[in-house]
Parts: sequence; structure tokens; C-alpha cells
Amino acid sequence: MAEACFYETATNDHGLAHDPFKAIVAPRPIGWIGTRAADGTRNLAPYSFFNAVSDRPKLVVFSSSGHKHSVANIEATGVFTCSLASCNLAEAMNASSVAVPRDADEFSLAGLTPVTGRLVDAPYVGEAYAALECRMTQILRPLDLDGNETDNWVVFGQVVGIHISSRIVRDGRLDMAVARPLGRMGYMDYCEASDVFEMLRPKA
Repeated sequence: MAEACFYETATNDHGLAHDPFKAIVAPRPIGWIGTRAADGTRNLAPYSFFNAVSDRPKLVVFSSSGHKHSVANIEATGVFTCSLASCNLAEAMNASSVAVPRDADEFSLAGLTPVTGRLVDAPYVGEAYAALECRMTQILRPLDLDGNETDNWVVFGQVVGIHISSRIVRDGRLDMAVARPLGRMGYMDYCEASDVFEMLRPKA
């Protein structure tokens, strides 16, 4: 490998125009998290530090940089949803990322339809091809090397219900070339997964 640079993250002296870390760990799925505050106010926000953790049980995780409305709502209610952010909803997803007061409704701001979950009292995006209903299992703040809590809140949730649109089902499988899920590539760059190929695991 021909190195352009090496830098220690403690100094962040990489000499580039922008921090490359999040571009290296990419693409990252987008967790489009829907919550409801204790007073009933809806909230919708995209998180690019998001992923599935396991399928037995079905667990997902997202991390919030700072104690944001989504985390506060989940702490109060114990539930949330995650809608599939697909390419056809990219502009709406981006619109829902705006920093607004706690009483603002990002569903309305982004022109999206809020639908209350069947099993959890949290809204998901009605236009989404798929959505997960989740019950929070754990919230923690990760530690740095000195043992200090970071300004990050990591939320784990167990998926208790799944909504799937018939528009992305082909031959009993989800056709991700139709769904075209969005991924975060670092900086302000995104990608969409429509160029799909299949590989089978090798046999021992």
C-alpha cells in the first residue's frame, strides 16, 4: 500500500481538508429513528452510526453524538421505530435531519406520513418500504481510553415487529435493487445499494 499519510488520532493531524475517519468506515446504513416524547410530540431523525447487532434475537443499535431528542424520548418511553431510508426518500431523509426545537415535528417538516406502530407507541414513516418496531433493551455511554464517558449515547433495541411493503418483495425475498437503501459515505456523500450481486459461502 502506498501511504498518503499516517496520523495519530489523538492529534488528528492528518493534513487533509476533512477528517477521513467516517469515510473509511463506510458505507454505513442509516437508522431513520422515529420516537414519541412523553407529551406525545413526534420526532424523526436519521443516524448513520446504526446497524443490526444480531438476528437471534433481532437487535439493532444506533449511536447519538450528544444527548438528542431521540435518546431522551426513548429514555422516557422505552420504544422506537427504524424506517428504511431508501433512495426515493433521500430528500425527505435529509430534511428530517434539521436541528429544530423539541416541539417541532420532523414528519411534517419533511412531508412524510407518520404511522403509529402496532406493538409500540412510536411513529414510523408511512412511505418507507420497510420499518422495524423496537423496544429499548439498553442505553449506555461508551468510555474512552482514560475510562471517561464520551458524549455519545448508544441505544440498543430488540425488534418486536417488522413492516414490509409488497413493492420490494420478489420471489419470497426482499429485492434490495428495488429498495435501493441509502448508505452514508462520510463527509456529505451518500450511496444507494442498487448494484447488487450474490456470493455463496465456500464449503470447507
